[in-house]
Amino acid sequence: MSADLRIAVLGVGMMGAFHADALATRVKGATVTVVNDFAADKAAEVAARIGARVVADPFEAIADPEVDAVLIATPGAAHAGQVQACLDAGKPVLCEKPLTTDIASSYALVQAEAKLDRPLVQLGFMRRFDAEYVTLHDLITSGGLGNPLLVHCTHRNPTVPEHFNSEFMIRDSVVHEVDVARFLLDEEITSVQVLRGVATSAAPEGTNDPMIVVFETTSGRLVTDEIYVRSGIAYEVRTEVVGEAGSAMIGLDQNLVRTTTDGRWGGTITPGFVERFGQAYDTELQRWVAAAKQGTIDGPGVWDGYAAVAVCEAGVQAVRTGEKVPVVMEARP
Repeated sequence: MSADLRIAVLGVGMMGAFHADALATRVKGATVTVVNDFAADKAAEVAARIGARVVADPFEAIADPEVDAVLIATPGAAHAGQVQACLDAGKPVLCEKPLTTDIASSYALVQAEAKLDRPLVQLGFMRRFDAEYVTLHDLITSGGLGNPLLVHCTHRNPTVPEHFNSEFMIRDSVVHEVDVARFLLDEEITSVQVLRGVATSAAPEGTNDPMIVVFETTSGRLVTDEIYVRSGIAYEVRTEVVGEAGSAMIGLDQNLVRTTTDGRWGGTITPGFVERFGQAYDTELQRWVAAAKQGTIDGPGVWDGYAAVAVCEAGVQAVRTGEKVPVVMEARP
């Protein structure tokens, strides 16, 4: 396919509109031909801005003859049917997390794709395309840290909407560290434990914010994640890997601390996810477009989406029970 990849963007809220603008202005070889959203005025606004058509029904948008590939940024409850429709149409799809909202429907998509002759479903875990995470991954796989023993993650947001309760924090925020751990260590997470301490006064009643989430992997490695989404400061994401031959931390360049001649020290922190991971999103989209023009994907696939849903479901159970909860996953086709 030598011409531009023709893309339908389903869902143009904050994330979908960001992707639509990127595809229209920063990504080479792509054209957004169709926009869909349940909010007709929002769909019309984005479509007019980037020169696309509005198609009111998402399944008609997927089947549109002027659509070669689909980007899904709709609410998670809509993903199962929309991703399946992309598989039925044989069209590559980039789906923002979650793959679906439950384990059974996610695994059904794993099984459905396994019947095809090529992978079509890519998940929007953009950190795999961030230069620092790629460098850290390469350092681990090359043996530069020796045997990796521990991973420590920090994930802080300045503020979030009121509906971000403890369970939503697991599904919407901790899910990124789930994929980071699997990406860096190249093994599955087998259990989740959540430690709930004193909550910030900014948290709604009944919400545990911050929390410490502890993952255990197949080989017994431990991963910790501090999740604090109402810090009131800025967007801070850091990851440290401790190995037998050294340790390495990323996320510091974006959160620079410096000293000055007047005896002061301090720095700036990225205010939001766009400033921290904007380039990663663009790289993700560019690579997906190149692969989709060949009828396939280039990045985390449907199994990665299923694994993340399974781990987060165990995490939600851990929040509810206060117990260490095993991750239950079916066999990989």
